[in-house]
Amino acid sequence: MALHFLLLQEGRPADLERPNKRGEEVPPRAAAGEAQEEEREAGRPDRRAYFLEGRAGESAWRGTPAGKGLAKFRPRCPSSAPTRGKFSPGASGRPAPSGPSPRAFGAGSVPARLRAPQAAMPGGCSRGPATGDGRFRLARLALVLLGWVSSSSPTSSASSSTASALFPASAASAQPPLSSQCPAPCECSEAARTVKCVNRNLTEVPADLPPYVRTLFLTGNQLALLPAGAFARRPPLAELAALNLSGSRLGNVHAAAFEDLPSLRQLDLSHNPLAHLSPFAFSGINASASTPSPLVELILNHVETPGGPDRNRSVERMVAAALQEPHTLRGLRRLELASNHFLYLPRDLLSQLPGLRHLDLSNNSLVSLTYLSFRNLTHLESLHLEDNALKVLHNGTLAELQSLAHVRVFLEDNPWVCDCHMVDMVNWLKETEIVEGKARLTCAFPEKMRNRILVELNISDLDCDPILPPSLQTSYVFLGIVLALIGAIFLLVLYLNRKGIKKWMHNIRDACRDHMEGYHYRYEINADPRLTNLSSNSDV
Repeated sequence: MALHFLLLQEGRPADLERPNKRGEEVPPRAAAGEAQEEEREAGRPDRRAYFLEGRAGESAWRGTPAGKGLAKFRPRCPSSAPTRGKFSPGASGRPAPSGPSPRAFGAGSVPARLRAPQAAMPGGCSRGPATGDGRFRLARLALVLLGWVSSSSPTSSASSSTASALFPASAASAQPPLSSQCPAPCECSEAARTVKCVNRNLTEVPADLPPYVRTLFLTGNQLALLPAGAFARRPPLAELAALNLSGSRLGNVHAAAFEDLPSLRQLDLSHNPLAHLSPFAFSGINASASTPSPLVELILNHVETPGGPDRNRSVERMVAAALQEPHTLRGLRRLELASNHFLYLPRDLLSQLPGLRHLDLSNNSLVSLTYLSFRNLTHLESLHLEDNALKVLHNGTLAELQSLAHVRVFLEDNPWVCDCHMVDMVNWLKETEIVEGKARLTCAFPEKMRNRILVELNISDLDCDPILPPSLQTSYVFLGIVLALIGAIFLLVLYLNRKGIKKWMHNIRDACRDHMEGYHYRYEINADPRLTNLSSNSDV
């Protein structure tokens, strides 16, 4: 039965006579161009007939009633039609081409080695375009056998298995890619490209971070150490742009800690007890050979260094060493150093940050800006100096600030001392427009000038006999207490050695008495003339 079905599949529908495109009978003596077109149309197989024939054959093979209509779907070929020499009946009675038709059976889609020359079947019917190719016939036979084997299972499973067998590559390519796994202690959002590992007591950076992450929160953990290559991954975290490590008990940041984050733009290291911040933390170990850091925003607010007398100086030195590394942070646009209790900042702290636009030094203990230079910050837009210990700004600092074209300066909540040294600053405030809220700047000392607005002061109001501020009074009291303590200690030592001191004083008194008696005896001898003559005679 399978062979019978294959023979049915091999048959080619007979060419039927049909009119041309305009519905007219074309005479044998038509123009040469139209005759060639008709010949090509005659050589093209009826695809609908082939499709219906194949479906009918498959239904007949499976035993369905559709097999009964096989003769209806196949165009019949007259078995007794006489042949006319080399010609076969075509669509319009013209001779069919003896060679293979260029458009037969989809010539544009079937390879040339699968195209077989047409051969005349007995009875005048031409055979299918692939009759002469044994390999093509074997392929079709394999498809028929596959349909017969799958007919024992339900139709849905048969169709799905056949489709998967015929198109394995397309099915594999149509499957969506597997999403990356999220670390167990974290919360991930692939749509927002965000990973949050907050308050999880992590001791190291998770190793299985998804490569799609752009914003990573590692706050409230117990990291303690950030070694070199802490974010090295395969595949790399090439899209990570914002990293928040605040409040993670981070004490040591080694060199090249962020070297494997080529897209890092924002870094927050606030609220960490940084005991060691490597100068090469934001670059490679060899800064001269590594590329500059991509950082645009660096936040180092409220750095909690270990206690000790050298606490503030250690923070200033660490921060200055990291910021002064040449060519490392040239692209930095925002720098926040608030709430670090800085007393001063080095002169060259900002020399390697030419692109800086926003600088936040608020809530520190800065008493002066004499050593801090703003000359090379030509793009600086905002300078926050609120809540510091500034008493006055001198001419050098005022000139540097005035030379910046786009800067806005914030000077509120500083204890300004309104004495004769404030004259230049008051005049500058009255003329400049770069100070935000300058009408709210008031005097803190002396007492008679308290809460006076700086821009409303007259030069005659500023004198150099101000009452000492409470801070200086406290210093003098402390000095008096220290001196009193030293005196008390000296008296205690004298009291404990009172016997020795008394004996020493008696010895000194006896020595002085003997010395004075010798002088007195010599004086008496020199005063008596008899003793003088006796003395001279005795010498003779």
